[in-house]
Amino acid sequence: MEKKLRPASLCVRAGWTPKNGEPVEPPIIQSTTFKYDDSDEMAMLFDLKKEGYFYTRLQNPTNDAVAAKIAALEGGVGAVLTSSGQAANFFAVFNICEAGDHIVTSNEIYGGTYNLFGVTLKKLGIDCTFVNPEASDEEISRAFRPNTKVMFGETISNPGCKVLDIERFARLAHSHGVPLIVDNTFATPINCRPFEWGADIVTHSTTKYMDGHAMQVGGCVVDSGNFPWAEHADRYPGLCAPDASYHGIVYAEKFGRMAYTTKLVAQLMRDLGAIPAPMNCYLLNIGLQTLHLRMRQHCHNAQRVAEFLHGDPRVAWVNYPGLEDNPYHKLAEKYLPQGSCGVIAFGLKGDRDTAVKFMDSLRMVSIVTHVADARTCVLHPASHTHRQLSDEQLREAGIAPDLIRLSVGIEDVEDILDDIRQALDRL
Repeated sequence: MEKKLRPASLCVRAGWTPKNGEPVEPPIIQSTTFKYDDSDEMAMLFDLKKEGYFYTRLQNPTNDAVAAKIAALEGGVGAVLTSSGQAANFFAVFNICEAGDHIVTSNEIYGGTYNLFGVTLKKLGIDCTFVNPEASDEEISRAFRPNTKVMFGETISNPGCKVLDIERFARLAHSHGVPLIVDNTFATPINCRPFEWGADIVTHSTTKYMDGHAMQVGGCVVDSGNFPWAEHADRYPGLCAPDASYHGIVYAEKFGRMAYTTKLVAQLMRDLGAIPAPMNCYLLNIGLQTLHLRMRQHCHNAQRVAEFLHGDPRVAWVNYPGLEDNPYHKLAEKYLPQGSCGVIAFGLKGDRDTAVKFMDSLRMVSIVTHVADARTCVLHPASHTHRQLSDEQLREAGIAPDLIRLSVGIEDVEDILDDIRQALDRL
Protein backbone atom coordinates (compact mmCIF):
# COMPACT_ATOMS: atom_id res chain seq x y z
CA MET A 1 0.00 0.00 0.00
CA GLU A 2 1.38 3.39 -1.01
CA LYS A 3 2.18 5.73 1.88
CA LYS A 4 -0.23 8.62 2.26
CA LEU A 5 1.70 11.88 2.20
CA ARG A 6 1.01 14.80 4.51
CA PRO A 7 -0.05 18.21 3.11
CA ALA A 8 3.44 19.74 3.10
CA SER A 9 4.77 16.83 1.06
CA LEU A 10 1.76 16.94 -1.25
CA CYS A 11 2.50 20.61 -1.99
CA VAL A 12 5.89 19.60 -3.30
CA ARG A 13 5.31 16.16 -4.82
CA ALA A 14 1.66 15.47 -5.65
CA GLY A 15 0.38 15.42 -9.22
CA TRP A 16 3.63 14.62 -11.01
CA THR A 17 5.88 11.60 -10.45
CA PRO A 18 8.77 11.69 -12.93
CA LYS A 19 9.99 8.39 -14.31
CA ASN A 20 13.64 7.55 -14.88
CA GLY A 21 15.30 10.35 -16.85
CA GLU A 22 12.20 12.60 -16.87
CA PRO A 23 12.13 16.25 -15.67
CA VAL A 24 11.43 16.85 -11.98
CA GLU A 25 9.06 19.69 -12.89
CA PRO A 26 5.95 18.95 -14.95
CA PRO A 27 6.80 20.03 -18.50
CA ILE A 28 4.84 22.85 -20.13
CA ILE A 29 2.85 21.15 -22.88
CA GLN A 30 2.06 24.37 -24.73
CA SER A 31 0.12 22.71 -27.51
CA THR A 32 -3.49 23.05 -28.54
CA THR A 33 -3.78 19.56 -29.97
CA PHE A 34 -2.35 16.04 -29.91
CA LYS A 35 -1.62 13.71 -32.84
CA TYR A 36 -2.97 10.18 -33.36
CA ASP A 37 -2.19 7.64 -36.07
CA ASP A 38 -5.48 5.78 -35.69
CA SER A 39 -8.86 7.40 -36.44
CA ASP A 40 -10.73 4.89 -34.28
CA GLU A 41 -8.56 5.74 -31.29
CA MET A 42 -9.52 9.41 -31.52
CA ALA A 43 -13.16 8.44 -31.97
CA MET A 44 -12.99 6.54 -28.67
CA LEU A 45 -11.63 9.64 -26.97
CA PHE A 46 -14.55 11.72 -28.23
CA ASP A 47 -16.97 9.02 -27.06
CA LEU A 48 -15.44 9.10 -23.55
CA LYS A 49 -14.62 5.40 -23.93
CA LYS A 50 -10.89 5.97 -23.50
CA GLU A 51 -8.74 8.42 -21.56
CA GLY A 52 -6.21 10.55 -23.37
CA TYR A 53 -5.42 13.96 -24.79
CA PHE A 54 -6.70 15.38 -28.02
CA TYR A 55 -7.48 19.08 -27.44
CA THR A 56 -6.28 21.35 -24.63
CA ARG A 57 -9.70 22.92 -24.14
CA LEU A 58 -10.72 19.59 -22.61
CA GLN A 59 -7.49 18.19 -21.18
CA ASN A 60 -3.80 19.00 -21.11
CA PRO A 61 -1.02 17.07 -19.31
CA THR A 62 0.41 20.15 -17.57
CA ASN A 63 -3.00 21.32 -16.38
CA ASP A 64 -3.97 17.83 -15.25
CA ALA A 65 -0.83 17.40 -13.15
CA VAL A 66 -1.56 20.61 -11.25
CA ALA A 67 -5.26 19.74 -10.88
CA ALA A 68 -4.25 16.37 -9.43
CA LYS A 69 -2.04 18.13 -6.86
CA ILE A 70 -4.89 20.38 -5.70
CA ALA A 71 -7.29 17.41 -5.56
CA ALA A 72 -4.77 15.57 -3.38
CA LEU A 73 -4.36 18.57 -1.09
CA GLU A 74 -8.13 18.87 -0.61
CA GLY A 75 -8.68 15.12 -0.36
CA GLY A 76 -10.92 15.02 -3.42
CA VAL A 77 -11.34 12.43 -6.16
CA GLY A 78 -10.75 14.89 -8.98
CA ALA A 79 -10.31 18.55 -9.87
CA VAL A 80 -10.71 20.81 -12.89
CA LEU A 81 -8.68 23.98 -13.40
CA THR A 82 -10.41 27.05 -14.81
CA SER A 83 -9.26 30.39 -16.17
CA SER A 84 -10.25 32.30 -13.00
CA GLY A 85 -11.79 31.87 -9.58
CA GLN A 86 -15.01 33.40 -10.86
CA ALA A 87 -15.10 30.82 -13.65
CA ALA A 88 -14.63 28.10 -11.01
CA ASN A 89 -17.61 29.29 -8.98
CA PHE A 90 -19.74 29.64 -12.10
CA PHE A 91 -18.83 26.19 -13.38
CA ALA A 92 -19.30 24.57 -9.96
CA VAL A 93 -22.89 25.82 -9.79
CA PHE A 94 -23.82 25.66 -13.47
CA ASN A 95 -22.65 22.04 -13.68
CA ILE A 96 -25.73 21.04 -11.66
CA CYS A 97 -28.12 23.94 -12.30
CA GLU A 98 -30.12 25.10 -15.29
CA ALA A 99 -32.91 27.57 -16.08
CA GLY A 100 -35.72 27.21 -13.56
CA ASP A 101 -33.44 26.12 -10.72
CA HIS A 102 -32.58 27.83 -7.46
CA ILE A 103 -29.55 28.11 -5.16
CA VAL A 104 -29.12 29.11 -1.51
CA THR A 105 -25.96 30.96 -0.52
CA SER A 106 -24.43 32.70 2.45
CA ASN A 107 -24.49 36.46 1.99
CA GLU A 108 -20.95 36.59 3.42
CA ILE A 109 -19.21 36.07 0.10
CA TYR A 110 -16.95 37.96 -2.30
CA GLY A 111 -18.70 40.84 -4.07
CA GLY A 112 -18.01 39.42 -7.52
CA THR A 113 -19.59 36.11 -6.52
CA TYR A 114 -22.51 37.97 -4.91
CA ASN A 115 -23.09 39.71 -8.24
CA LEU A 116 -22.60 36.45 -10.20
CA PHE A 117 -25.29 34.69 -8.17
CA GLY A 118 -27.64 37.61 -7.60
CA VAL A 119 -27.56 39.20 -11.06
CA THR A 120 -25.86 37.18 -13.79
CA LEU A 121 -27.28 33.75 -12.96
CA LYS A 122 -30.76 35.28 -12.86
CA LYS A 123 -30.29 36.22 -16.52
CA LEU A 124 -29.79 32.49 -17.15
CA GLY A 125 -32.97 31.65 -15.26
CA ILE A 126 -31.29 30.48 -12.04
CA ASP A 127 -32.69 32.19 -8.95
CA CYS A 128 -30.73 32.79 -5.75
CA THR A 129 -31.64 33.36 -2.10
CA PHE A 130 -29.01 34.93 0.15
CA VAL A 131 -29.06 33.92 3.81
CA ASN A 132 -27.31 35.24 6.88
CA PRO A 133 -25.04 32.37 7.98
CA GLU A 134 -25.66 33.36 11.61
CA ALA A 135 -29.43 32.91 11.24
CA SER A 136 -31.16 29.97 12.90
CA ASP A 137 -31.44 26.58 11.23
CA GLU A 138 -35.16 27.17 10.83
CA GLU A 139 -34.70 30.52 9.10
CA ILE A 140 -32.06 29.17 6.73
CA SER A 141 -34.17 26.09 5.96
CA ARG A 142 -37.04 28.33 4.89
CA ALA A 143 -34.85 29.58 2.03
CA PHE A 144 -34.84 26.13 0.39
CA ARG A 145 -37.37 25.35 -2.34
CA PRO A 146 -38.33 22.17 -4.23
CA ASN A 147 -36.12 23.39 -7.13
CA THR A 148 -33.07 24.23 -4.96
CA LYS A 149 -30.00 22.48 -6.37
CA VAL A 150 -27.07 23.67 -4.26
CA MET A 151 -25.93 25.55 -1.17
CA PHE A 152 -22.83 27.79 -1.21
CA GLY A 153 -20.52 29.51 1.27
CA GLU A 154 -16.94 30.70 1.81
CA THR A 155 -14.67 29.18 4.50
CA ILE A 156 -13.42 32.68 5.34
CA SER A 157 -15.46 35.43 3.74
CA ASN A 158 -13.87 37.96 1.42
CA PRO A 159 -13.51 40.72 2.55
CA GLY A 160 -15.28 40.40 5.93
CA CYS A 161 -13.05 37.59 7.32
CA LYS A 162 -16.02 35.78 8.87
CA VAL A 163 -15.73 32.02 9.39
CA LEU A 164 -18.38 29.71 7.98
CA ASP A 165 -19.79 26.93 10.16
CA ILE A 166 -19.12 24.34 7.46
CA GLU A 167 -20.43 21.34 9.38
CA ARG A 168 -23.73 23.12 10.07
CA PHE A 169 -24.13 24.28 6.47
CA ALA A 170 -23.37 20.76 5.23
CA ARG A 171 -26.00 19.32 7.56
CA LEU A 172 -28.60 21.83 6.37
CA ALA A 173 -27.76 21.26 2.70
CA HIS A 174 -27.91 17.48 3.02
CA SER A 175 -31.19 17.61 4.95
CA HIS A 176 -32.67 19.18 1.82
CA GLY A 177 -30.97 16.72 -0.54
CA VAL A 178 -28.47 19.15 -2.09
CA PRO A 179 -24.65 19.39 -2.04
CA LEU A 180 -22.66 22.08 -0.25
CA ILE A 181 -20.09 24.03 -2.29
CA VAL A 182 -17.43 25.84 -0.25
CA ASP A 183 -15.03 28.43 -1.65
CA ASN A 184 -11.84 27.65 0.28
CA THR A 185 -9.65 30.34 -1.30
CA PHE A 186 -8.60 32.23 1.83
CA ALA A 187 -8.02 29.24 4.11
CA THR A 188 -6.44 26.97 1.46
CA PRO A 189 -6.28 23.22 2.15
CA ILE A 190 -3.24 23.89 4.37
CA ASN A 191 -5.47 25.49 7.02
CA CYS A 192 -8.84 23.87 6.29
CA ARG A 193 -10.12 20.90 4.27
CA PRO A 194 -13.89 21.41 3.97
CA PHE A 195 -14.52 17.82 2.81
CA GLU A 196 -13.58 16.68 6.31
CA TRP A 197 -16.52 18.72 7.65
CA GLY A 198 -19.13 17.50 5.16
CA ALA A 199 -18.72 19.82 2.17
CA ASP A 200 -19.18 18.11 -1.19
CA ILE A 201 -17.45 20.43 -3.66
CA VAL A 202 -14.67 22.97 -3.09
CA THR A 203 -13.69 25.91 -5.27
CA HIS A 204 -10.61 28.12 -5.30
CA SER A 205 -9.36 31.27 -6.86
CA THR A 206 -5.86 29.93 -7.46
CA THR A 207 -4.91 33.53 -8.24
CA LYS A 208 -4.60 34.07 -4.48
CA TYR A 209 -2.54 32.09 -1.94
CA MET A 210 -2.10 29.02 -4.13
CA ASP A 211 -0.18 31.08 -6.67
CA GLY A 212 1.05 33.46 -4.01
CA HIS A 213 3.09 35.73 -6.28
CA ALA A 214 0.51 37.60 -8.41
CA MET A 215 1.75 35.79 -11.51
CA GLN A 216 -1.35 34.10 -12.91
CA VAL A 217 -5.14 34.24 -12.80
CA GLY A 218 -6.86 30.91 -12.33
CA GLY A 219 -9.43 28.83 -10.50
CA CYS A 220 -10.16 25.27 -9.51
CA VAL A 221 -13.20 23.06 -8.82
CA VAL A 222 -12.56 20.01 -6.62
CA ASP A 223 -15.08 17.21 -6.09
CA SER A 224 -15.12 15.03 -2.97
CA GLY A 225 -16.89 12.27 -4.88
CA ASN A 226 -19.15 11.82 -1.84
CA PHE A 227 -22.48 13.33 -2.84
CA PRO A 228 -24.95 10.54 -3.79
CA TRP A 229 -26.26 11.94 -7.06
CA ALA A 230 -28.12 8.74 -7.95
CA GLU A 231 -30.14 8.96 -4.73
CA HIS A 232 -31.47 12.30 -5.98
CA ALA A 233 -31.78 11.38 -9.65
CA ASP A 234 -34.95 13.41 -10.26
CA ARG A 235 -33.25 16.56 -8.97
CA TYR A 236 -30.05 16.06 -11.00
CA PRO A 237 -31.01 14.78 -14.46
CA GLY A 238 -27.81 16.25 -15.91
CA LEU A 239 -25.84 13.64 -14.00
CA CYS A 240 -28.41 10.86 -13.74
CA ALA A 241 -30.21 10.90 -17.11
CA PRO A 242 -28.75 10.15 -20.57
CA ASP A 243 -26.74 12.99 -22.11
CA ALA A 244 -27.88 13.26 -25.72
CA SER A 245 -24.81 15.34 -26.59
CA TYR A 246 -22.55 12.42 -25.59
CA HIS A 247 -24.29 9.40 -27.07
CA GLY A 248 -26.64 8.90 -24.16
CA ILE A 249 -23.98 8.55 -21.44
CA VAL A 250 -25.32 8.64 -17.87
CA TYR A 251 -22.45 10.20 -15.94
CA ALA A 252 -23.43 8.91 -12.50
CA GLU A 253 -23.59 5.36 -13.83
CA LYS A 254 -20.53 5.33 -16.08
CA PHE A 255 -18.11 7.40 -14.00
CA GLY A 256 -19.27 6.84 -10.42
CA ARG A 257 -17.48 9.18 -8.01
CA MET A 258 -15.92 11.02 -10.96
CA ALA A 259 -19.32 11.84 -12.48
CA TYR A 260 -19.38 15.51 -11.48
CA THR A 261 -15.88 16.39 -12.72
CA THR A 262 -16.28 14.33 -15.91
CA LYS A 263 -19.50 16.16 -16.78
CA LEU A 264 -17.88 19.51 -16.02
CA VAL A 265 -15.13 18.83 -18.54
CA ALA A 266 -17.22 17.00 -21.14
CA GLN A 267 -20.01 19.60 -21.22
CA LEU A 268 -18.96 22.95 -19.76
CA MET A 269 -15.34 23.05 -20.88
CA ARG A 270 -16.41 21.70 -24.26
CA ASP A 271 -18.99 24.46 -24.69
CA LEU A 272 -17.62 27.40 -22.69
CA GLY A 273 -13.87 26.73 -22.74
CA ALA A 274 -12.75 28.79 -19.73
CA ILE A 275 -9.43 26.96 -19.45
CA PRO A 276 -6.11 28.18 -18.06
CA ALA A 277 -3.05 28.21 -20.29
CA PRO A 278 -0.50 25.44 -19.59
CA MET A 279 2.09 28.14 -18.87
CA ASN A 280 -0.19 29.58 -16.16
CA CYS A 281 -0.60 26.12 -14.63
CA TYR A 282 3.17 25.69 -14.59
CA LEU A 283 3.51 28.97 -12.67
CA LEU A 284 0.71 27.92 -10.32
CA ASN A 285 2.53 24.70 -9.54
CA ILE A 286 5.64 26.63 -8.52
CA GLY A 287 3.50 28.60 -6.08
CA LEU A 288 1.87 25.47 -4.69
CA GLN A 289 5.28 24.01 -3.81
CA THR A 290 5.74 26.61 -1.05
CA LEU A 291 2.08 27.08 -0.05
CA HIS A 292 2.53 25.36 3.32
CA LEU A 293 5.48 27.61 4.19
CA ARG A 294 3.89 30.85 3.06
CA MET A 295 0.57 30.25 4.84
CA ARG A 296 2.43 29.82 8.13
CA GLN A 297 4.16 33.18 7.66
CA HIS A 298 1.03 34.96 6.43
CA CYS A 299 -0.84 33.83 9.55
CA HIS A 300 2.01 34.72 11.92
CA ASN A 301 2.34 38.22 10.47
CA ALA A 302 -1.42 38.81 10.33
CA GLN A 303 -1.84 37.81 13.96
CA ARG A 304 0.77 40.40 15.00
CA VAL A 305 -0.81 43.11 12.84
CA ALA A 306 -4.33 42.29 14.05
CA GLU A 307 -3.22 42.53 17.67
CA PHE A 308 -1.58 45.91 16.98
CA LEU A 309 -4.69 47.30 15.26
CA HIS A 310 -6.91 45.90 18.02
CA GLY A 311 -4.98 47.93 20.59
CA ASP A 312 -4.71 51.20 18.66
CA PRO A 313 -7.23 53.90 19.76
CA ARG A 314 -7.54 55.23 16.20
CA VAL A 315 -9.00 51.93 15.03
CA ALA A 316 -12.75 51.52 15.48
CA TRP A 317 -12.95 47.76 15.03
CA VAL A 318 -10.96 44.75 13.84
CA ASN A 319 -12.24 41.44 12.50
CA TYR A 320 -9.62 38.68 12.49
CA PRO A 321 -10.50 35.17 13.67
CA GLY A 322 -7.19 34.80 15.48
CA LEU A 323 -8.15 37.43 18.09
CA GLU A 324 -9.48 35.75 21.23
CA ASP A 325 -12.41 38.18 21.63
CA ASN A 326 -13.41 37.81 17.97
CA PRO A 327 -16.96 36.45 17.50
CA TYR A 328 -15.58 33.85 15.04
CA HIS A 329 -12.69 32.72 17.24
CA LYS A 330 -14.42 29.52 18.40
CA LEU A 331 -15.28 28.55 14.81
CA ALA A 332 -11.68 29.32 13.84
CA GLU A 333 -10.40 27.06 16.62
CA LYS A 334 -12.63 24.29 15.25
CA TYR A 335 -12.03 24.65 11.51
CA LEU A 336 -8.73 26.58 11.37
CA PRO A 337 -6.60 25.42 14.31
CA GLN A 338 -3.32 26.14 12.47
CA GLY A 339 -4.35 29.69 11.54
CA SER A 340 -6.87 31.30 9.23
CA CYS A 341 -5.20 33.48 6.58
CA GLY A 342 -3.35 36.74 6.15
CA VAL A 343 -6.39 38.94 5.52
CA ILE A 344 -7.67 41.35 8.16
CA ALA A 345 -10.83 43.45 8.00
CA PHE A 346 -10.88 46.64 10.07
CA GLY A 347 -12.35 50.11 10.21
CA LEU A 348 -10.93 53.44 11.37
CA LYS A 349 -12.63 56.04 13.54
CA GLY A 350 -13.86 58.60 11.04
CA ASP A 351 -15.52 58.33 7.65
CA ARG A 352 -14.72 57.05 4.14
CA ASP A 353 -12.25 59.89 3.62
CA THR A 354 -10.35 58.71 6.71
CA ALA A 355 -9.92 55.26 5.15
CA VAL A 356 -8.76 56.79 1.88
CA LYS A 357 -6.24 59.10 3.63
CA PHE A 358 -4.84 56.13 5.58
CA MET A 359 -4.32 54.06 2.44
CA ASP A 360 -2.83 56.97 0.51
CA SER A 361 -0.34 57.51 3.37
CA LEU A 362 1.08 53.98 3.22
CA ARG A 363 4.58 53.75 1.72
CA MET A 364 5.48 50.07 1.50
CA VAL A 365 1.99 48.58 1.57
CA SER A 366 0.42 48.76 -1.89
CA ILE A 367 -3.11 49.75 -2.89
CA VAL A 368 -4.11 47.00 -5.31
CA THR A 369 -7.23 45.09 -6.32
CA HIS A 370 -5.43 41.86 -5.65
CA VAL A 371 -5.30 40.04 -2.32
CA ALA A 372 -3.43 37.11 -0.76
CA ASP A 373 0.01 37.14 -2.28
CA ALA A 374 3.51 37.58 -0.86
CA ARG A 375 3.23 41.38 -0.71
CA THR A 376 1.21 43.28 1.88
CA CYS A 377 -1.57 45.21 0.16
CA VAL A 378 -4.68 47.14 1.07
CA LEU A 379 -8.10 47.88 -0.41
CA HIS A 380 -11.29 49.75 0.52
CA PRO A 381 -14.02 47.47 -0.91
CA ALA A 382 -16.76 50.12 -0.84
CA SER A 383 -14.63 52.30 -3.12
CA HIS A 384 -13.08 49.52 -5.21
CA THR A 385 -14.16 45.87 -5.58
CA HIS A 386 -17.71 46.39 -4.27
CA ARG A 387 -18.34 49.90 -5.59
CA GLN A 388 -21.29 48.61 -7.63
CA LEU A 389 -23.16 48.02 -4.35
CA SER A 390 -25.02 50.67 -2.35
CA ASP A 391 -24.35 51.07 1.38
CA GLU A 392 -27.50 49.05 2.05
CA GLN A 393 -26.37 46.28 -0.31
CA LEU A 394 -22.91 46.36 1.27
CA ARG A 395 -24.44 45.74 4.69
CA GLU A 396 -26.66 42.99 3.27
CA ALA A 397 -23.48 41.38 1.97
CA GLY A 398 -21.92 41.68 5.43
CA ILE A 399 -19.53 44.47 4.44
CA ALA A 400 -19.34 47.68 6.43
CA PRO A 401 -18.90 50.80 4.25
CA ASP A 402 -15.81 51.72 6.30
CA LEU A 403 -14.21 48.26 5.97
CA ILE A 404 -10.54 48.23 4.98
CA ARG A 405 -9.19 44.92 3.72
CA LEU A 406 -5.55 44.48 4.66
CA SER A 407 -3.82 41.49 3.09
CA VAL A 408 -0.74 40.89 5.22
CA GLY A 409 2.19 39.53 3.24
CA ILE A 410 5.32 37.63 4.16
CA GLU A 411 7.71 40.58 4.54
CA ASP A 412 9.33 41.22 7.93
CA VAL A 413 6.39 41.96 10.20
CA GLU A 414 8.20 44.89 11.86
CA ASP A 415 8.43 46.65 8.49
CA ILE A 416 4.70 46.09 7.95
CA LEU A 417 3.89 47.48 11.39
CA ASP A 418 6.18 50.49 10.86
CA ASP A 419 4.33 51.41 7.68
CA ILE A 420 0.91 51.09 9.31
CA ARG A 421 2.03 53.21 12.29
CA GLN A 422 3.31 56.06 10.16
CA ALA A 423 0.13 56.06 8.05
CA LEU A 424 -2.03 56.19 11.19
CA ASP A 425 0.10 59.05 12.52
CA ARG A 426 -0.80 61.09 9.41
CA LEU A 427 -4.55 60.94 10.08
